[in-house]
Amino acid sequence: MFDPTATGPNGGRFSRRQALRSVSAGFGYLALADLLGQTVPKSARAADQGPSAVPGPLAPKVPHFPAKANRVIFLFMQGAISQMDTFEYKAQLQQDDGKVGPGGGTLTASKFKFKQYGQTGTWISELLPNIAKHVDDFCFIKGLHTDTPAHPEAVIQLHTGAALASLTRPSLGSWLMYGLGTENQDLPGYITINPSPNFGGAINYGSAFLPAHFQGTRISDTGYLPNLKAQVATKLQRKQLDFLQSMNRDLGANPSAPEQLDGIIESYELAFKMQGKVPELLDISKEPEHVREAYGVQDGPAGSFARQCLMARRLSEAGVRFVEICQPGWDQHTNLHQDLIKNSKAVDQATSALLTDLGQRGMLDDTLVIFGSEFGRLPTAQGPDGRDHNITGYPMILTGAGVKKGFTYGATDEYGQTAVEGRMHTNDLHATLLALLGLDHERLTYRYAGRNFRLTDVAGNVVREIFA
Repeated sequence: MFDPTATGPNGGRFSRRQALRSVSAGFGYLALADLLGQTVPKSARAADQGPSAVPGPLAPKVPHFPAKANRVIFLFMQGAISQMDTFEYKAQLQQDDGKVGPGGGTLTASKFKFKQYGQTGTWISELLPNIAKHVDDFCFIKGLHTDTPAHPEAVIQLHTGAALASLTRPSLGSWLMYGLGTENQDLPGYITINPSPNFGGAINYGSAFLPAHFQGTRISDTGYLPNLKAQVATKLQRKQLDFLQSMNRDLGANPSAPEQLDGIIESYELAFKMQGKVPELLDISKEPEHVREAYGVQDGPAGSFARQCLMARRLSEAGVRFVEICQPGWDQHTNLHQDLIKNSKAVDQATSALLTDLGQRGMLDDTLVIFGSEFGRLPTAQGPDGRDHNITGYPMILTGAGVKKGFTYGATDEYGQTAVEGRMHTNDLHATLLALLGLDHERLTYRYAGRNFRLTDVAGNVVREIFA
């Protein structure tokens, strides 16, 4: 237990790092591993934030204009889901199976049956019968394109607006936190569940040159918290933390103070608050049995995505601004058909249950749900049973707050390879998402290294045609 008057192992006073490890049996130190980011120049702290200034860096902020959505749940299908086997039925592809495609290669029809669903008559594969029940609520974007066919760069671009370069950029969730703040001061405003350590890793939920308190907090679907029973009493813990914070604030008064000190102070406070609320919030065993059954919750890896979906609903309901969940394994250059069956089974029931649950609770009225990958796959064969990457035309699904129901924007050619109508670059997607949340992508800027940066860099157009 930490004694402010105690000395360290070398006879000197404890360092702040040693003290924090002791303060909460390691919990605060654990949280900080996710919350602390890169150094922020003091010159950048006075940058134009766009929204009206509100006291406190994490306090709710006024958007640029009335928002259509207040929060986001992003269901990330990492590895590039094959659209012509799931959402993109192409009659010409089925008919021309085995012929040479427009860019070379052998056209390969989907081996899965498609049928039309809902009043819109939308074609969906047999792989996703539960998701198909919601098609009349979907807004399909079918003309997406991006810049690179390499997974790491494309995933980073989807999350930060720019492929991996010399300067790492803040993630979409961090920009939202910066522009809008959080609705619950006891929880992180941005949480990512089971993010992949690959394809950019922490870059995809990092704050980069934005202050550290805007970074995403990483958790797992099985929980990451230590045994709270082993921790010291809360009142004593608070006294210990107050002592640490007083040291930090005294240090902050010095012009030569560490640049990231503001983020450290905010992170300590958030870590302290989280330990009282987060464990209960992440305990999905307290959900009624019929709810857990609806999501398909089960133990082990097979139930991972279902647990993530249920946790995402609970976190969003508690006021978390941005929640991302991940289903890996869609990079199917080989064993395409069996892997599609396995992956689709993992996400179909849980995704449908999440949408139904959000709708029944009235949360879809102000929650935007996104379902998609970093790019798509080609209509041609790769080897005996695979499809290669496609960055020239692929779909993504939006549903919930702010978007038209039963609507499709954009289209690809007759084989589903290239966007020919309503083309949307990743920058356009980001500009549109920010607009749905009440933020002007050209005004949401942060000054760093002598220039104003934004999520969409120097590009991006808002596609208002999809707005409800």
